Amino acid sequence: MSTHITVDMGSAVPPFEQVRSQLASLIAAGTLAPGARLPTVRDLAADLGIAVGTVTRAYRELEMLGLVTSRRRVGTVVSEGARIGSEPVRDAVDQLVRAARISGISDDDVLALVHGALLGKPAGQEP
Repeated sequence: MSTHITVDMGSAVPPFEQVRSQLASLIAAGTLAPGARLPTVRDLAADLGIAVGTVTRAYRELEMLGLVTSRRRVGTVVSEGARIGSEPVRDAVDQLVRAARISGISDDDVLALVHGALLGKPAGQEP
């Protein structure tokens, strides 16, 4: 599972936020389904080469968002109903990703297009 998560220590984004946002994205996309167990805090921290407290903070924030639940002896699992967005929106996102892959558009460019659309800027318009 940690192969899907990376931490860029040179990034201006704090490591806990990188972990939190990547896990939230995996949950939103359904890659991590409700009931899926996340790695232990210690295991994920060791895999990523970061402090245990960093992963603990990321998990705590995910729990505050209702995306995961943590319990002793059970560990941290994805909450039921944690997927973000309605089925039509997720389908549209899947179609966008497929179209981008076919067209050879990079992930960064797709994200920039979506971000621009969310900000109300037409595609191709300079910021």
